[in-house]
Amino acid sequence: MDGTRRVRMDGEEARRRILDAAERLFYARGIQAVGMDQVRDAAGVSLKRLYQCYASKDALVEAYLEHRDRRWNDALADHLGRVGEPRERVLAVFGFLAEWFGTADFRGCAFVNAFGELGPASPPVVAAARAHKNALRGRLRTLTAEAGAADPDLLADQLLLLVEGAIVAAAMGTAADPAERARSAARALLDAAAAPDHPLTARWPS
Repeated sequence: MDGTRRVRMDGEEARRRILDAAERLFYARGIQAVGMDQVRDAAGVSLKRLYQCYASKDALVEAYLEHRDRRWNDALADHLGRVGEPRERVLAVFGFLAEWFGTADFRGCAFVNAFGELGPASPPVVAAARAHKNALRGRLRTLTAEAGAADPDLLADQLLLLVEGAIVAAAMGTAADPAERARSAARALLDAAAAPDHPLTARWPS
């Protein structure tokens, strides 16, 4: 019984170390530039164990994107959970981006990067990238509805474009304070989008 538990936990630990190593390497260097032997070395596991956990590099890439999606969305949810007022939760998305952009390892959106590298040649990468963006759009739609937007779908689409633009600008260094610039634009959109009978209209007139 104890031996079975130890083997199972060893396998879990190996997968965790492999995923952590893959995330660091794939995000920093790009998927195609990193070989399985490099992941093996960074994870401190044998090549045999690596392939026991992930039968191919494609399987590891899929797991990496799932892992990245979960971590990124959990971090965003935690950030938004510290903000109580609905309108400010919308604007807090851009505060989250500002913190992310300031991290030492920031290299843009992992899903856009993966799609740019592999694109239509890898349907699982396409699916993962679209699912990540659709989930973000869904979160924005919920936030805009809670904030009293007359058309939360339209405002969610507009905010998603601001988010995507800010990420690209931050990664490429093409704008100063892209998160703050995007937040200012989001604030103007919120002012214009409040439903006529919603309390936000009285507090923040368009």
